[in-house]
Amino acid sequence: MALLAQRAGYAPAVQVGATVYCAGQVGRTAELQVIADPEAQFVAAWENLRLVLAEAGCTFEDVVEMTTYHVEMRRHMDVFRTVKDRLFPRGTCAWTCIGVSELAHPGLWVEIKCVAVARRAVGAAAGA
Repeated sequence: MALLAQRAGYAPAVQVGATVYCAGQVGRTAELQVIADPEAQFVAAWENLRLVLAEAGCTFEDVVEMTTYHVEMRRHMDVFRTVKDRLFPRGTCAWTCIGVSELAHPGLWVEIKCVAVARRAVGAAAGA
């Protein structure tokens, strides 16, 4: 993530209080190479999002709103949904899918953007 932030000049996420605003994450390697295979790219996008959330002390369960941007959405949605259902909890956040003509780099099929709210454990909140 540091390489991307340095190259692109933006923060992968910004935390305001308990709310974490994550910039869109895509399926690239740590060296910022686009992954050609759609399924592998979708898995990498989820993993990149997981890493950004973890930096803020959050998990997928803390996500309250998500927007996904899809190039050729009809072509890839079945595979994307299969990967999403395998890696991301179902029915836990508001989700909007938007079809777009292109993303930041050729070959990217999806970008995942979300908002998470860091939640304290019940025991910690109660002083246990």
